[in-house]
Amino acid sequence: MKDELAKFNRERWEALAKANVRYSRPALDLDAEGARHLLDPEGMMGQCRNRDVLCLAGGGGQQSAAFGILGARVTVADFSPRQLERDRQAAAHYGLNPRLVECDMRDLSAFACDAFDIVYHAHSINFVPDPDQVFREVARVLRVGGLYYLTCTNPFTHNAGEWDGNGYPLSETYVDGEVHISQPWDVEDEDGDVVPVQGPREFRHTLGTLLNELTTRGFVLLAFWEDCAGDPAAEPGTWNHYKTVAAPWLRFWFRYNPRAFLAR
Repeated sequence: MKDELAKFNRERWEALAKANVRYSRPALDLDAEGARHLLDPEGMMGQCRNRDVLCLAGGGGQQSAAFGILGARVTVADFSPRQLERDRQAAAHYGLNPRLVECDMRDLSAFACDAFDIVYHAHSINFVPDPDQVFREVARVLRVGGLYYLTCTNPFTHNAGEWDGNGYPLSETYVDGEVHISQPWDVEDEDGDVVPVQGPREFRHTLGTLLNELTTRGFVLLAFWEDCAGDPAAEPGTWNHYKTVAAPWLRFWFRYNPRAFLAR
């Protein structure tokens, strides 16, 4: 897709990758154990050797390298050329050969139906207003019985304000829609200095929206985690303290069974 949103968010990710945001730093120190821990610390995925894997909106040279080390046939779909360049760097480092495709996650027409055993979706669904556009494409390219990994922002945390001395007050209405974020992303450069970079547009998807759109398309929930690894001793108002109060991210594993919903 080449709409205004795609153009804007692509420019933002090009800028973030140029600033070397941590999601754009190739993982160049992985072995098989480290690769599996990066992708699947809870052990849900099983073996992926000789399986066809799509790293969806997953440029940056991290997940693609890990899957390649574990013997998968890897494809990366991302709309940022700089992000895909990091996958080339990681591939050259490990002697891998992933397929790299520049495309929007809302339009996977570059791929055939039933093309993948695993779709591994890095944190990105919050950069599109309608997640079902993406889930529909994932259902088309994923084989029956295949696995779909999804990570996203906890929609409740999109409502939270800054520390007010007592807590992080909820201020916005809890509905689907664009989140108005005024603060830029703080990107730490190689010297440890923080560089402010304007981030992409983000959208809240309520938990009901996410789960209902997935289950009605035949995605069966296998596992769910809330990531909240903060520090209770951290100063209130800091990111490490905030993470002890609210889980910023959610992670899911689904299995694709298009007959599951119809059988209810």
